[in-house]
Amino acid sequence: MERRRENGGIVSKAISFLLNRITLIVLAVTLVLFVGGKFEVASAAQPNAELEIQKLTSCYALGTDAIGRGNLLEGKNIYRDCFTQDSVLTAIFPDGASETRYGTDSWADFVYSVFQGNGYQATQHLMGTINISVQNNQATMTSYLHATHKRSETSIDVANGTYEDKVVNRNGRWKIRNRTLKLIDFLNLSSPTSSSSTNARSTDSSSTFVRPNIPRLKE
Repeated sequence: MERRRENGGIVSKAISFLLNRITLIVLAVTLVLFVGGKFEVASAAQPNAELEIQKLTSCYALGTDAIGRGNLLEGKNIYRDCFTQDSVLTAIFPDGASETRYGTDSWADFVYSVFQGNGYQATQHLMGTINISVQNNQATMTSYLHATHKRSETSIDVANGTYEDKVVNRNGRWKIRNRTLKLIDFLNLSSPTSSSSTNARSTDSSSTFVRPNIPRLKE
């Protein structure tokens, strides 16, 4: 009888030991899967964040070109998808002059007044060389600008520069909070009114630095 009790105790201890080991193994496997899953989600989220942020450059270009067509309301509506409500936007021109506006509606009014004041019939903004750095819910982005502003059938203004952006994620959406445009040139390109020959076009075409008509904020 005593031997049976001893054997029973040994078996019970062995079972308990195995159960403890199995529990530890299960916990370890669960922890590895959980942590690994988190890393996988984080690594997968990074490219998605960069893609969403990159779309903001196209968003702004489309809004600006809507204003270039004379549709101020459409431009304002598009801008609201690109920027936060408390956004700050600045343009620095090649001669060092600058203009800063607070909020997208104010910026849209400024852009509209510049385009109308210079008689632009249409605009086209091309964005490229986009560089993005993401840190949690904040990011920085730079992008190159090549913009064409149509004055007439024979005259355009061309601007080139770099956008420097600070981007934030609010309520699951990436938007630009601060944007600074640093222009490196703003040129007028004109061709002769008569296109009788190719040589005449290449000889008489000219490029001139343009100081765009920029309305200023009232003091």
